[in-house]
Amino acid sequence: MQPSSDRYKKARIARDPRFDGKFFVAVITTGIYCRPICPATTPREENVTYFLTAMDAANAGYRPCLRCRPDSAPGSPAWKGVNVTLDRAMKLIDQGTLHDSSIEDLALRLGVSSRYLRQLFKKHLGVSPKAYELYQKCLFAKKLLHQTDLPITQVALASGFKSIRRFNDCFQSQLNLTPSQIRKSGEGTLNNIELQLFYRPPYNWSFVSRFFRARMIPGLEWGDEHSYGRTFEWKGTKGHFTVESISHKNRFQVSIELSDGRNLKAIVNNIRRLLDLDVDIQSVDHNLQQHFGQLKNFKEGLRIPGTWDVFEAGIRAILGQQVSIQAARTHCTNLVHALGETLKGRILFPTPIAIMKSELDCLNIPLARKNTLKSFSQYFVTHQITDQPDQWQQLKGIGPWTTDYAKLRGLSDPDIYLGTDLGIKKAADQIHSSVKADIASPWRSYLTLQLWSQL
Repeated sequence: MQPSSDRYKKARIARDPRFDGKFFVAVITTGIYCRPICPATTPREENVTYFLTAMDAANAGYRPCLRCRPDSAPGSPAWKGVNVTLDRAMKLIDQGTLHDSSIEDLALRLGVSSRYLRQLFKKHLGVSPKAYELYQKCLFAKKLLHQTDLPITQVALASGFKSIRRFNDCFQSQLNLTPSQIRKSGEGTLNNIELQLFYRPPYNWSFVSRFFRARMIPGLEWGDEHSYGRTFEWKGTKGHFTVESISHKNRFQVSIELSDGRNLKAIVNNIRRLLDLDVDIQSVDHNLQQHFGQLKNFKEGLRIPGTWDVFEAGIRAILGQQVSIQAARTHCTNLVHALGETLKGRILFPTPIAIMKSELDCLNIPLARKNTLKSFSQYFVTHQITDQPDQWQQLKGIGPWTTDYAKLRGLSDPDIYLGTDLGIKKAADQIHSSVKADIASPWRSYLTLQLWSQL
């Protein structure tokens, strides 16, 4: 889809970082497409055309710029959020769902037909789900070639390709480049990776950092006013990461240590989600300021501080029911230290099986809440689809606040208003006004964060 040139001309000429990733600039005379912040000499207006996504530019025959690296641009194109099914399908594909399953399996998981799913992708992206997955794998491979010294064969593996021949063919057909044109050799390993994660400003790292530190579980997480890190497990791959905020360059520097590189692409995507790097925060802030002028201490650039996955978010929510943040942190710490696997001096969050089989003597909480933790964990062991928290309310001890909190932090759902939360009620009382949350949709999660920030 090509946007109107009048809308983006000023942003391109100004190299405004707030528009990074919201559109791409293709130079007709060179056959290259760039981010609007590209440091190259600004081409004349009659020699450029604009595209909403990198994929649109590639489909039109343009190859990515080797200076500004379009693969590093933040996400959230203009159509994102228009269709919930499409958005969820893309997230599942980015998590590697199509690596070992078919389009039909993905459609079944989404509750739609494979034909309808293909129609959604064709309408909004102009390509099939498989073509979308392939292009994203190529862009991720290009990022690794630029930012790491991994050998090309390991880049192919980490990007989800099963053979180097397939990788070379796809890279050439999708990006009009060969891997060796970007880098001829490398000696790094997949166990230790350094990458840059870009975002569009503003980003209120001060708020996000304080949020993480107030709930931080020693051994599982670490950080200070400049950084945040934690352990993780993703489909058998174990490791840890640390991100360092470099605000003046609108990016995070991330160091990742892995047991193996099979799931690197999905892990990096999840770190981006956990830090909420792809939201169009300007649109969110404009929407909230327009409707909630009574928020006198409005803070620009608030992002959703995520947890590693929705299971962890659910456990944290159950342990946080009707207690203070400090008490919930204490309960979580006791649970993690009792049942979590040790990983090179650090601790992984307990698995559903570990919690389900434990008597939970490590927790000084009512028996009913222990039973909720066990039944919740058993649900994750026995169900294939677990990323729809509303279904958890069939379990005793889990209500709307718990599922909403899990959706907010475990799925980074942008439209969750925690109106029954004690902190939210207190903040609403402080501004002496009734909060009509529905008019903040589809950004009610950010209204929740604004109210929390008032405390």
